[in-house]
Amino acid sequence: MVMLRFAAHEAQLKWIALGLRIFSTIAIIRDWYPYTMIINLPFCLIWGYCAWLHREWQLKWVNILFILLYLYGLAEYYFFPEFCALPTD
Repeated sequence: MVMLRFAAHEAQLKWIALGLRIFSTIAIIRDWYPYTMIINLPFCLIWGYCAWLHREWQLKWVNILFILLYLYGLAEYYFFPEFCALPTD
């Protein structure tokens, strides 16, 4: 199975996910929009993959939901900026 190819690297993937989460938290605090979504997307992909490895269906579907929301937000930001509700200074 193709998905099991990276199963041996699960611990490293989780460390990368932790680093992404820390960097995402800093991006949220510093208000680095849209980098919060750009950083969180690979985090959700990693956790969705790890959930798939262990058949944790709730975690898997929650991450799929967030992946779709991040993709929607990034698409709106880059392709439809006139609809984006960005704060004005």
